Amino acid sequence: MTPRRQLTDPGTAAPAQRGRRAAVLQLLREADGPLGVAEVAERVGVHLNTARFHLDALVADELAARGTAPRDEPGRPKVVYSAVAGEGPDGSRSFRLLSDILLGVVSSSVEDPVAAATRAGHSWGSYLTDAPAPTERVGAEEGERRLVATLEDIGFVTEPEPEPEPEPGPAPGSVPEGSRREESGQGESGPKPTAGAERRLRLHHCPFREVAQRRPDIVCAIHLGLMRGTVETLRAPLAAEGLEPFVTPHLCVATLRRTDTD
Repeated sequence: MTPRRQLTDPGTAAPAQRGRRAAVLQLLREADGPLGVAEVAERVGVHLNTARFHLDALVADELAARGTAPRDEPGRPKVVYSAVAGEGPDGSRSFRLLSDILLGVVSSSVEDPVAAATRAGHSWGSYLTDAPAPTERVGAEEGERRLVATLEDIGFVTEPEPEPEPEPGPAPGSVPEGSRREESGQGESGPKPTAGAERRLRLHHCPFREVAQRRPDIVCAIHLGLMRGTVETLRAPLAAEGLEPFVTPHLCVATLRRTDTD
């Protein structure tokens, strides 16, 4: 017999309720209105403190809500409890299935799904980015820092790819020190960044990984568009040139290019 496929997202179900607590939750769901602690205790057949313990636990699990009943006479208002309506019997979610369905809609009904996904990502990148003031100039390094912050807010773990080791120069004394610096374009502060220089950014822990593995053309286009929308909104001298998906099963690499020097 073929095992049933799990369609709900793993780890999203609310804690299962058993025993007396399950009975309390069922009572709240079937009640015509909110119930007080004494009513719950009487109907379930438990002590007041036991009923209050289970009710407070259901509130903590977001399966019940605590409120107060209106009253006409003075005095402390009566505390009542009611069940919280959930999307499923145990609060399970199926966002992965929903994303697969929506990807199917896009791929079958849009003339150029990749272009549409890139535009959508660009729009969201702009929306998620705080635009600098008209008088503020964001440099390439600061632009990369803010881009990384946005990616990490979404759920990525970022890591700049190490710069390649410089090739060994001539033996000491063969060329004057000043001449070597002039020829290599280095000054006292080291190499100067130039327009067109590329930088690679490693991206781990893709929050879209499960869906991207099935449709990398669309999902990774959204991600690339998101990066482009971010750097363009920042008006930084930086361009998101490309995204290489799944260099390893858990690693993608983005290529950034400087469009000017600081």
